[in-house]
Amino acid sequence: MGTEKGTTYLLSSFFFSIILTIVCQRTVKAQSLPPVKYDGFLYTNHRVDSDTIMIEAFFDPVCPDSRDAWPPLKQAIHHYGSRVSLIVHLLPLPYHDYAFSTSRALHIVNLLNPSATFRLLESFFEYQGRFYNAQTSNKSRDTVVDEIIKLAAETVGNSYYSAIESGFNDRKTDLKTRISFKYSASRGVFGTPTFYINGFAVPDSGSAIDYKQWRSFIDPLLQAQSRKRDDLPHLSL
Repeated sequence: MGTEKGTTYLLSSFFFSIILTIVCQRTVKAQSLPPVKYDGFLYTNHRVDSDTIMIEAFFDPVCPDSRDAWPPLKQAIHHYGSRVSLIVHLLPLPYHDYAFSTSRALHIVNLLNPSATFRLLESFFEYQGRFYNAQTSNKSRDTVVDEIIKLAAETVGNSYYSAIESGFNDRKTDLKTRISFKYSASRGVFGTPTFYINGFAVPDSGSAIDYKQWRSFIDPLLQAQSRKRDDLPHLSL
């Protein structure tokens, strides 16, 4: 990373963190009632109990680091199966021009067909260059949003095109996307990707974590659980 680019990023992150601090202070006042369900998209559809390792990932659909972080995280989730659960939260960063619109598209699709949400997230990661800053500088907002709608429909099924388009005119989907932003702010998250394991922040936020690192985090937790079960007294009938 060049000096000028690095300085710009640091300044952007600094000012964004100040904004998030203000949002954190006002979230309780601005949100009179909590949302009807917990924020985020659940990737794993299995029973969660007190022994389940809970991973929370904060992603921006047009963040290159979020894109790079997804494959090793997905590999780890599949490796551990029901022992680990994943919730993905969206944090549309203000210095990524269409982060909010792509995040909103994910909320719309999740309402229409929850099983297609992560397929769309992966499509945004795959075709990220089409919606990332300079590539959209000569296009109108309506043009770019229409391209987002088309990609979403191509991913989840063209029969959903009208419903996805209508979703962008629905105030509820706008509010859901704002709530995701506020939730991230309430957790003190100001960059993507950011990860939490069992409620505790994973070091080196803002960078991708490879598969080997995920194993180094999770294996010891599962080993500790196993030792705890072995230490329990065995009841004889």
